[in-house]
Amino acid sequence: MTSAVTRRARVAFVPVLTLTTLAVLVAGCAVQPTPLTQDAIAKRVADDKSRMYADQEAIAGPVSFHEAAARALKYNLDYRLKLMEGALAQGLLDVSRFDMFPKLLANAGYSWRGNDLATRADQVVPNRTPFLPFNTSTDNSRLYSDLTLSWNILDFGVSYYRAKQQADQVLVAEERRRKVMQNVLQDTRTAYWRALGAQRLLPQMDALTARADEALSRARQIEEQGLLPQPQALAYQRALLDATTLIQVRRQDLELAKAELGALMTTPPGTSFTLADEKEEALPPVPTNLEDLETAALNSRPELREEDYRKRITSLDIRKAMVSALPGISFDFGANYDGNRYLLNDTWVQGGARISMNLFRLASLPTLKRANEAQQQVDDARRLALSMAVMTQTRLAVQRYGLAVADLRQSDEGAKVDERLLQYARAAVSSKVDSELEVIRNEARVLLSQYQRYVAYANAQAAWGRVYNSVGLDVLPRDVENADVKALAGTLERTMREWESQTFRAKTGLLPAMQPVALGIEGVTDAKTREAAAMAFAAALQRNGITLAPATARWVLVANLRGRQGEGASRATWELSLKRPDGSVAFTGSQSGTVGRDATVTALSALAQSTVDANATALVTSLRTSPSLAAANVGQ
Repeated sequence: MTSAVTRRARVAFVPVLTLTTLAVLVAGCAVQPTPLTQDAIAKRVADDKSRMYADQEAIAGPVSFHEAAARALKYNLDYRLKLMEGALAQGLLDVSRFDMFPKLLANAGYSWRGNDLATRADQVVPNRTPFLPFNTSTDNSRLYSDLTLSWNILDFGVSYYRAKQQADQVLVAEERRRKVMQNVLQDTRTAYWRALGAQRLLPQMDALTARADEALSRARQIEEQGLLPQPQALAYQRALLDATTLIQVRRQDLELAKAELGALMTTPPGTSFTLADEKEEALPPVPTNLEDLETAALNSRPELREEDYRKRITSLDIRKAMVSALPGISFDFGANYDGNRYLLNDTWVQGGARISMNLFRLASLPTLKRANEAQQQVDDARRLALSMAVMTQTRLAVQRYGLAVADLRQSDEGAKVDERLLQYARAAVSSKVDSELEVIRNEARVLLSQYQRYVAYANAQAAWGRVYNSVGLDVLPRDVENADVKALAGTLERTMREWESQTFRAKTGLLPAMQPVALGIEGVTDAKTREAAAMAFAAALQRNGITLAPATARWVLVANLRGRQGEGASRATWELSLKRPDGSVAFTGSQSGTVGRDATVTALSALAQSTVDANATALVTSLRTSPSLAAANVGQ
C-alpha cells in the first residue's frame, strides 16, 4: 500500500514539475532588449519642449532689470529643480517619521496538501515501541490569519537618528536652492546690462555699417575711374574695412547677450521682447567694512551652512552605529486565527518580549568612538578651508568691484573724448574723400567707445553681483512659485535696496544689535498643528538670523492663522504682528497660500516658513531698530 501511494505521488509530481519548468523557460525567453522608437523619442522631445515653457506669464511690455531677474528666478529650470529637490527631501522626511512607529503586521494565508498529514507516536521505552494506528490533527486545507503589533527599541533608536539625518537633508536642499538663486541672479545681472547696451547700440551700428558700405562702393568707383591714385584709394578702402570689421565683431557679442538673457528667463525660442530703456542705476560706493562683510559671509554663505548640516549628518552616522551595538528589546502582541477544525481554540491572542544583543559588536565601540573623533576633525578642517576661501572671495569681490568702477570711469572719459573728436570731424567735413573717411572713422570709434563703456558698466554690475554672491545675501522669499512676476520684481527691488543700505554702506559696524523675540501662535486649536507650526516658525526665524527668546521676552512676534474655503481647495493666511515692549505694533505682514481642503500640518508648516522668508527683511529691520527710534518713526 505504501508503494502504491508513493507511485501516485510521483505520477502527480511529474506534471507539476513539467509545467513549472515550462513556465520558467517561457518567462526567461520573454525578456528581450527593446530600444526606443523614433516616435517615442519624438513624443518625449515634444512633451519636454511644451513643459519647459508651460504656465509662463506673457511678456506684456518692456522688461526691466528687476522683472528680468524675477522671471529668471521664477522660470529658470535649474532653480525649479532645486525647489523640487527640496520638496522631495521634505517628502522623504515625512516618510522617515513613520519608521519610528511600531510595526503592525497583518498576515493571512491558505494552506492545502494532497493527502493527510498523518503521524504516530513512539512509546518512550528502550526499543521505542510504536503506537498504532496513524492519526492526524491538521486539516488538508485551512485558512489562517494573524495581526501582530511589534515594537523594537533598537529599531526605534536607529529610525530616530535616520529621521534626524533626513531633516538635515531638507536643510541641505534649502541651502543648495539658495546658492542656485544667487548664481542665477548674478548671471541675469550681467546678461541684462549687456543686452541693454546691445539694444541701444545695434541700430547705430547698422546705420554706420550701411554708410561704410556706401563709402566703400564709392571708393571702388573712384579707383576704377582713376580719380585717385591707386595706393590712396586702396588705403581708404582698407581703413573702411578695418572700421566695419571691428563693428561686426562687437555686434556679434551684443547679439549673443540678448540671447543669453532670454535663455536665463526661459523664454520660448523666437520670443521677441524689448528691454526697458531705463536710466542706468547709480553704482554703490566700494564697501570699506571688509571685516564686517567677511563676518556676514561666514554667517550667510550657503556652502558653509551646508557644511554645518553635513557635520551633523556624519555625527549622526556614528550615533546610529553606536546605538545598533546596544541590546535590542522588542515587544510583540497579536491576535491569531486558524481554521484547523481539530483545534479546540481557533482564535487566540499572544504576546511576548525578547532581548537580543550582538556581543561581538561591543568590541567595536572604541573603534567607533575614534572614527567619530577623526570624522569631526576632518569636518572641521574642511569647514575651515572653505571659510578661508569664502573670506578670500569676499575680499577679492570687493577689490574687483573697485577695479570695475575705476574701469567704468576710464571708459566713460574715453567715450566723452571720442564724442568731442567726432563733433570736430563733422564740423571740419568737406567734399574731399579723406574728410568723409575721417568722419566714418570717428563715428566707428565713438560706437566702439560706447560699446566699451556699456561693457564696463555691465562688468561693474557683474562685479557688484559677485559681492552679493560672496556675502551670500538672499533677496527673495522661498515661495517663488506662488507669486507673480510683478510681485517678485517689486520684492526683489525692495530687498536689494534694503540690503545695500544695511550691509554695504555701514560705516560704524555691519548691523545694529538685533532684539530677541518671543513667538506666539494664534488661530490654531489643534495642539499637534500648533506645535508643528511653532517648530516651523522657529526654524525659519533662526535661518534668517532672528534669535528666539522665552515667553518673557520684551519683543513678541504673534502668528495668527486665518483661512477660507474655496472650490475644491482651501486658502490659508499666516498674519504676523511684531509688538514692541510697550505693546505697540512695530511691523505687520502676511503670506497666503493654497493648503488643500484638509489643510494638512505639513502644508501649514511649509506656509509658515514661507511667511517668515517673505517678511524676513522687514522683521530684521524692525528688530534692529532701537525702541525709541522705532517709536519716533511710527510717530512720523
